[in-house]
Amino acid sequence: MYNKFKYIEGGICAAKGFKAAGVYCGIKKPANDDPSVKHKNDICLFVSDTECNTAAVYTQNKVKGAPLIVTKANLEKSGGKSVAVIVNSKNANTCNADGVEKAQTMCDLVSKELGIESEKVIVASTGVIGQILPIEPIEKAVPLLAASLSYDSHLEAATAIMTTDTVKKEYAVEFEAGGKLCRLGGMAKGSGMIHPNMATTLNFITTDCAVSAEMLQEALSEIVKVTYNCLSIDGDTSTNDMVSLMANGLAGNAEINANGEDFDTFKAALFEVMANLTRMLAKDGEGASKLLECVCSGAKDKDTAITVAKSVVCSTLFKAAMFGEDANWGRVLCAIGYADAEFDINLVDVELKSGNGSVEVCKNGAGIEFSEEKAAEVLKSDEIQIMINLNAGSESATAWGCDLTYDYVKINGDYRT
Repeated sequence: MYNKFKYIEGGICAAKGFKAAGVYCGIKKPANDDPSVKHKNDICLFVSDTECNTAAVYTQNKVKGAPLIVTKANLEKSGGKSVAVIVNSKNANTCNADGVEKAQTMCDLVSKELGIESEKVIVASTGVIGQILPIEPIEKAVPLLAASLSYDSHLEAATAIMTTDTVKKEYAVEFEAGGKLCRLGGMAKGSGMIHPNMATTLNFITTDCAVSAEMLQEALSEIVKVTYNCLSIDGDTSTNDMVSLMANGLAGNAEINANGEDFDTFKAALFEVMANLTRMLAKDGEGASKLLECVCSGAKDKDTAITVAKSVVCSTLFKAAMFGEDANWGRVLCAIGYADAEFDINLVDVELKSGNGSVEVCKNGAGIEFSEEKAAEVLKSDEIQIMINLNAGSESATAWGCDLTYDYVKINGDYRT
């Protein structure tokens, strides 16, 4: 969608040397105890055949899930190396007195089962905050996960990390670096509590391209800013947000350890995957009926474009108007106006677009005549673009969000129970 890279199947298993597994272990007691009912996977494991250089970014929320604390410590101990990732859903293991102990136990269980060092295990959790994580189901699940590992089981893993998600989220591409064919793929989860300040939800990316840990971190930090950081569903930054990026080098290219053409290609491939996963997260926002994509162009710098675009997709009033298919463009101008950036509002143009057409609604900061019937037709689509031109420069940025519906309140009114 965003570049010339070829899309491929496989998610986190698309890159050479990565295998995965996902099972249901019963972390949360199901509503239906009928043993004949098949329950959704709630824990997964994925592993590289060889040690990986690894980069990660974490939530900026002051309340951090225990798995983030353990993962960060592990990567510091290992010097940015990892081999395996274990993830559970239905329980965030956050705000618990024994949280770090439980997260470390998960790493130790994988370490023992796979015969690897515990500090080379990444651990993540998602689900309800403040409830004790039962470790017994996980103790029983790890041997089963290890025995089930397969180079084709990406779907089982992608399903296992879902909470209120209605669809799995995977994307992978192939590209060339150093004359070698490389692959990069990822999976993500998230539907609510999404308003990142570094990344959002749980996101895992793997590649067989050889890249140093330092360059991986540089690439991840750069691309996060223009993808996951430009996403908002409901204005709430999760306690468990994390993105990890693992590179095992099995593509056989000379390791990328400095800026240059290969590094630029790698970053472009990373953007392709992360931007598409970001878009999927936005479209599957809790209760959402419409994907909102705000493109701000004509900005004096990238930060201004990002700030303005995010301000619009974060507006509760605008999100509600899009649900009602009401071309209330004044709410766009209002959101632009309180964006923390410097620009001349009297130069701003706004256009609403979709697969059903487009309609200009604002020119030079003021409303212009437009057909309400045409606007209504544009807004009937389930994917809407808000095109903003600041007419003050050459930089642009995109932010993603969704409409605000009755179902969002229904989902979150009884999320814990």
